[in-house]
Formats: sequence, structure tokens, C-alpha cells
Amino acid sequence: MIAETQIAQFDSLTLDNGVTLRDITVAYETYGALNEARTNAILIEHAFTGDAHAAGIDHEGKPGWWANMIGPGKAFDTDHYFVLCANVLGGCRGTTGPSTVNPATGKPYGLAFPGITISDMVRLQKLLIDHLGIPKLLAVAGGSMGGMQVLEWAVAFPDAVEACLPIATTARHSAQQIAFNETGRQAIMGDPDFQNGNYYGGALPARGLSVARMVGHITYMSDESMREKFGRRLRDRQDFSYGMDVDFEVESYLRYRGNQFVGRFDANSYLYITKAMDYFDLASGFPSLAVALERARSRFLVISFTSDWLYPSYQSQEIVNALRSRNHDVTYCELSSNYGHDAFLVDVGEQTEIVRGFLARCVREFRSLEAVR
Repeated sequence: MIAETQIAQFDSLTLDNGVTLRDITVAYETYGALNEARTNAILIEHAFTGDAHAAGIDHEGKPGWWANMIGPGKAFDTDHYFVLCANVLGGCRGTTGPSTVNPATGKPYGLAFPGITISDMVRLQKLLIDHLGIPKLLAVAGGSMGGMQVLEWAVAFPDAVEACLPIATTARHSAQQIAFNETGRQAIMGDPDFQNGNYYGGALPARGLSVARMVGHITYMSDESMREKFGRRLRDRQDFSYGMDVDFEVESYLRYRGNQFVGRFDANSYLYITKAMDYFDLASGFPSLAVALERARSRFLVISFTSDWLYPSYQSQEIVNALRSRNHDVTYCELSSNYGHDAFLVDVGEQTEIVRGFLARCVREFRSLEAVR
């Protein structure tokens, strides 16, 4: 199926920092059909560098970033569910962000764009869901930063979602996770072409953004997956160059991924979104994570992966323990995988069966509750 990106427009959104952002656009895609009762909608949350194109094929022939999980007969079965995904606030793929033209100046916002949070992203998504006339989501699901948004939905809008599927995620960043993000930000801001964020229309801070992506990509893979994929194999040579040229296959791969990233992602969006991730703390304003999650009314499926060292399983287990301490309906699965953090995107066999079964149960119980009401 050809996926069509749609645009919704909203007059304003007041952010957590008190600034009111105006003339906001949201890019989103939908798959499947909304049923007559409007009870089969599933919101998919994308990870840090993702976008609204989660499934299907776009007009350039590119598959969605979770096309192996969304579609007919797949985990999020579009023969049964109405699935949608929106680009987050602060992004650069159709939703208002730093590269958007500021209506007050006629120029891109750059670093004049106000600071944003995961909570701001979710409140904008709630405007979109209301705009589409969906009274309650059957489920919200996502991995990594997407999982943070899932958790925020559960606490901020407890009556608006029936089930939550936070995958390979955390309720707040550790010092190490903040450190990785700060390294990427410094690489970008240290690029001479960054120009204090005012590089639009000129040379992009390509070197800095590429290095930031290289650092990030290392954290997405596991030691075992890198060893299997690259080892110490040399790239197109029989011996070392004894210089700074590419010697190893892994060097070539990282440079390729970094250069590819520059062509599709905005450096300022990288800064703003990583800051939003670092700011996120679901327990903020509450005595504990358990007390924060006491607000939730959803049932939960929490998934982690054994080789994920960016968002290790102990962080998912903290969420599960907090939910269980408040007698929430929660299923936890730690899946064995060698793919590291990327497992939620690529190692989908067992994940598919678990998600499919969980959603089927949610539909049965959701319909039973509706019948009682």
C-alpha cells in the first residue's frame, strides 16, 4: 500500500516552559480503517530519529520504519486496527520544529525555537486524536523514545487509552544516557558550519551531525551483533593503510550511516529532541514512579531485550515493579536477542506473537466493558 502523509493544523499549544507556540502543523499517516464505533485506533510512537512514515511504502518506494510490525496479518494488523503515527513536535519531517518558518520573523526558528518536552509532544498528539474524532485509543505503542511517549500518555491522559505498550524504554534517562546525548550535541554545536543554529540556506553542520549519528548508532547495536557483522575485517584492502583512511569495515559502515543521516535529519531537531528525552522523568512532580503510575487506567505490555545496553532491562523492570506495586494489569516480557537496542525494530518474530496476543485480549475485554456500559 502507498502511504500518504497528511497534515493537521492547530492554532496553538502552550508548552511546559510557559511559551505558547502558534500555527502548528502535524504530519501523520494512517493505515487500515477506523470502525464505526471508533474503538479500534492504535497510536504508534516513533523513536528519536523516526517520523510519521511507520508502515507501507511511500511514493519513493521506501518502506515505513516499522513496516515489519504494521500491516495486514502483522502484529498491528491493519485488517482489524486503525493504526496511525505522527511526527513529533520538534521534528523535521512535517511537524513544527526548529527548521519551520517562524511566522513572526519569516525565517526558520533555529535556536529561537522554544525548548520542548515529551509531555509537549504527547499533548500535541492528543489534539490530533481529538481532531480525528477518536474518543479513546485502543492502544498506544512505541519503542525507545516512543516508549517514553507511551508512558506519558498513560499518566497524562489515563482515560484516553485502553492499553499501553512501552518497548525497550525507560521512565527517565540515566547519567550514561544523558552523557551519550550530550556528546552528540557537542559534536553538532562544535561544527564551524553550525552558526549558532542559523545554518539554513547555507552549508549544513554535516560533519558534526554525522559524528553525532555515529556515536548514537554504536549504542543501538550490541557487541555481539557488531562482532558478527564486522569483526575486525578490513575494507577493500589487504593490509593497514597506516593513515587515517578507512581500514575496517565497521569504520566504513559508521561513516556511511553518518553521511546518510545528514541528508534526512535536521541538526537543530537533534538538539531539541535529545534534550526532551533527557528532561523526561515520569516521576517528576510525584513522590515516586509508583505514585505517578497510580494515575494510569490502562493495561500494560512491557517488553525489553537481553542485549539492549542503551535501555537495559532493569529500566523496564523498574516500570513493571512500580505498576505491580499499584496492582495494575501488567505483562512483562524480556526477549532474547543479539541485536541490542535495535532489536525492537528488526527482531520482530517473537515480539509479533506477543503483541498480537496482547491486543486480541485487549479487544475482547474492551468490548466487554463497552457492553456493560
